[in-house]
Amino acid sequence: MAGKTTVGIFKFMLKVAQSPKKLHIIAANDTGTAEKNIIQKDLGIFDDFGSLVRYNGNGTGADKIPHIIFTPAPGVTKTVYVMGYGDKTKWKKALGGQYGCLYIDEINTANIEFIREASMRADYMMATLNPDDPNLPVYHEYINHARPLDRWSDDTPTEILDDLTEEPKDGWVHWFFTFKDNLGLKKAELDRVLSNTPKGTKIYKNKVQGLRGRATGLVFRNFDYKLHVRSAQWARQFLTNKKGEEQFVLFSAGLDTAYSDKTKDTIAMTFHGCTNRGKWIQLDEKVYDNAKLHLTIAPSDTVVNFIDFLERNREEWGFARNTFIDNADQATLKEFSKYVRNHGSIYLFNPAWKQLKIVDRIKLQSGWFNQQSYFILDHCTETIGELNRYSWKEDKDNEPEDKNDHCINSSQYAWIPHQVKIGSDVK
Repeated sequence: MAGKTTVGIFKFMLKVAQSPKKLHIIAANDTGTAEKNIIQKDLGIFDDFGSLVRYNGNGTGADKIPHIIFTPAPGVTKTVYVMGYGDKTKWKKALGGQYGCLYIDEINTANIEFIREASMRADYMMATLNPDDPNLPVYHEYINHARPLDRWSDDTPTEILDDLTEEPKDGWVHWFFTFKDNLGLKKAELDRVLSNTPKGTKIYKNKVQGLRGRATGLVFRNFDYKLHVRSAQWARQFLTNKKGEEQFVLFSAGLDTAYSDKTKDTIAMTFHGCTNRGKWIQLDEKVYDNAKLHLTIAPSDTVVNFIDFLERNREEWGFARNTFIDNADQATLKEFSKYVRNHGSIYLFNPAWKQLKIVDRIKLQSGWFNQQSYFILDHCTETIGELNRYSWKEDKDNEPEDKNDHCINSSQYAWIPHQVKIGSDVK
């Protein structure tokens, strides 16, 4: 309804007309979806190109695959195959050779094998997508390599721009659409959609705001980038000693560890400050992923890295004397003890206090988001990404998945000992 297909399919067919190749592809979950949402819809291919196109939904005697015959100019004929990526056995048979243009509808739902196979065979690819789980491989392999054109970059939400972090590829363009961009949507229809979609829900975030995140089961559904993410400049106002003004009164840090080089687990460090008015602010983060490092990190390396992290933040923000380390990681705790014994330290490295159940931690943090007493600085992109992905298990009502939670866990280790100070005046 945002007009992606309306705009995209028209441009796609013009690209087909310009291509020197005869064969092209339109792919959707199945051919029925392609017919309804692309070919026959209002302002679809039939409406746009009229007598220039003919659709053979059952194929022909010579060509069994459903296809569009497109005659963009006298004596010029193009064949646009219509195929479904939902059935691997069918698209495996259909793909072969080289194609001019490829259009993939809702690429976030497409089989990743199909995307890889089809895209390597096409000179030009266009795809539409709706916001989805940012962990899907299609984002890392394709979408996040694209960049918005300078002319339109201000129309792309910061949350989306922050996700476009893969190496940019020449000619790969990212277009962001909202309902307001669909000039074919009447105002009464737009008003109805907006009024029928409750603000703050995942469907509002995905469909209306166009932001990524799992569609169902999100743990922190009330986390809102515009409300809870702030700049470092905003946080520096609390670095004051003026009597009566809001100011930082304590700092804390947490460390969550996972050393595997086979999984997406990470070593996550977070640094926090609390004001005398009960604002809890995550000021910094640092994440290491052994799966991405040439030289993997050991517990002894983590000790040095964490102290460097603490020192950097002490100079910028303040002194976090008490820090809290994942108490399930005895190897790292022993390395901290050995370091202190050999070198001394101004920091206390405490085992994290985990008696507070995970569901109770979630309840507290969700409440602080509602009170707007919990904030995260905008450069803490790993934490922000986790808050947009951290989800409940599908088969259990009260247990979150054991992933997308390392920065969240690190943050919890930091605030659990100070939970009574959050959301109220600190004495």
